[in-house]
Amino acid sequence: MRLVLDGGDTLPMQAVEDGWHALHVEGVRPGARYGFMLDSGIVVPDPASRFQPDDVHERSELIDHGAFQWATRGWLGRPWTESVIYEAHIGTFTEVGTFLAAIERLDDLAELGITVLQLMPVADFPGRRGWGYDGVLPYAPEASYGRPDDLKSLVDAAHSRGISVMLDVVYNHLGPDGNYLPNYAPFFTDRHKTPWGDGPNFDGDAAAPVRALIVENAIYWIDEFRIDGLRLDAVHAILDDSDRHILHEIAERVRSHAGARQVHLVVENEQNDADLLDRDRTGAPTLYTAQWCDDIHHVLHSAATGESDGYYADYSGDPAKFARALAEGFVYQGEVMPHKGKPRGKPSAHLPPTAFISFIQNHDQIGNRLFGDRLGETLPDERLKALAAIYLLAPQIPMLFMGEEWAASTRFPYFCDFHDALNAAVRDGRKQEFGHDPSQAGAAEDAPDPTTEATFRSAKLRWEERKTAGHVGMLRDYRHLIALRQEHVLPLLDDIGSRRAGYLLRGSVISVHWYAGQRTLTLVVNIGAADAPAPPQGGTCIFPTPAGPPETLSPWSVFWFIE
Repeated sequence: MRLVLDGGDTLPMQAVEDGWHALHVEGVRPGARYGFMLDSGIVVPDPASRFQPDDVHERSELIDHGAFQWATRGWLGRPWTESVIYEAHIGTFTEVGTFLAAIERLDDLAELGITVLQLMPVADFPGRRGWGYDGVLPYAPEASYGRPDDLKSLVDAAHSRGISVMLDVVYNHLGPDGNYLPNYAPFFTDRHKTPWGDGPNFDGDAAAPVRALIVENAIYWIDEFRIDGLRLDAVHAILDDSDRHILHEIAERVRSHAGARQVHLVVENEQNDADLLDRDRTGAPTLYTAQWCDDIHHVLHSAATGESDGYYADYSGDPAKFARALAEGFVYQGEVMPHKGKPRGKPSAHLPPTAFISFIQNHDQIGNRLFGDRLGETLPDERLKALAAIYLLAPQIPMLFMGEEWAASTRFPYFCDFHDALNAAVRDGRKQEFGHDPSQAGAAEDAPDPTTEATFRSAKLRWEERKTAGHVGMLRDYRHLIALRQEHVLPLLDDIGSRRAGYLLRGSVISVHWYAGQRTLTLVVNIGAADAPAPPQGGTCIFPTPAGPPETLSPWSVFWFIE
């Protein structure tokens, strides 16, 4: 192993124990470029590079993280119950698409009532555009978004406005373009198979440095960038047969390192493993704070749109599933899921609703559609507002996808920027994937090419829309709903604990009750296509206001009560 410095100096490194190589060099300053030459002659970036100014195949840049002057050093975060999350993709969040440009929109988020800005992955990925889930250098912020200090400036500016920042991280795989680790380290193992190939070696021979690279990365974002929490992508694909699963080690180490700071850990988990969300006797999470709850999304989406293709077939046409998702989190709690043909999930009714993050749109549910179309293209405004009134006032933690608050017209299709051969494979793969979908028959050929810059640019938000007809009313309603949540629902959340929810079904009319000490929060909604009698209801109607208990519920009328 050799160290390659600016100017072409190539210095042999000393082999030390367990396959490591080391070299101490005097006089190297921040900003210096360097790489490592393997015995094959290939020069690779630092696997723990802090910055890649010329993308993932080129030299790494030496960064001094201690030089940044934080203005909000006293920031300790916000309680989880206060969370109203806003998911954003830096490259399309603004026209410029950088960390610094995003600062210009923080006041808009604060005015909306957002308390958590969640960034899609920013670990360096190949090319100049992408979703971020093909990152290959987990310690280096994506150079097309800006320098490391620019990300710190965004976090600092958010904290100054009372907004926490969470980051999406990917520990289940590395991307296929620019992943040099297999060239020199046993990072992957064929004992574990994932949708992306061999899984990371978290449990075999030489697993210790692999685990350290990932665990220390989680701590790195919390420590160096003062990130307030992490969302771990697809943890069901993180395979580990060791006595201490790496998911447990990540959570324990991060929480220990955070000290007095309010740091929150979230998982995406297709298996719906409720054990990861367990609480201690005080109600505090022992491992992970919450999970993205696809089940809630699926019942809301299928009921509102009538879609029943693919996995939506397992959630549509059954008011009991709609009610169970809102009351208990998971629809499938060990029952067989027909679409998969096997049991899914574990019991979740004992968990507080704040262990689940609810949403009606996110990057997956929009971007994994063939055209990346948002709900606003399918549903009328009144149906969109009904969905918003359900999930923004429910006691789960709500998450908006950028632009949702004004029914943005821009789509969010999948886009990437690999080398030519891989780009061609992506194009063909998308056509094959959707070509087998009966609902998309004949449409795959007309879908946007995910590898072109035009597809990427089509996803950029048009912030000027917020002040135009057809959008200004939606934005007003979202602000109103979030304000109602903070006024009426937030004070109840600490008292809504385990086994304190129930539901009643009267045909298409659903009543869900959450019990908070001596108080009750109740949702009443008619998800049918015809008017239906309203159930008897006491208490104060907090939405819509002013209003009282109705006698008849029209389709998709939504009422919230506190008694």
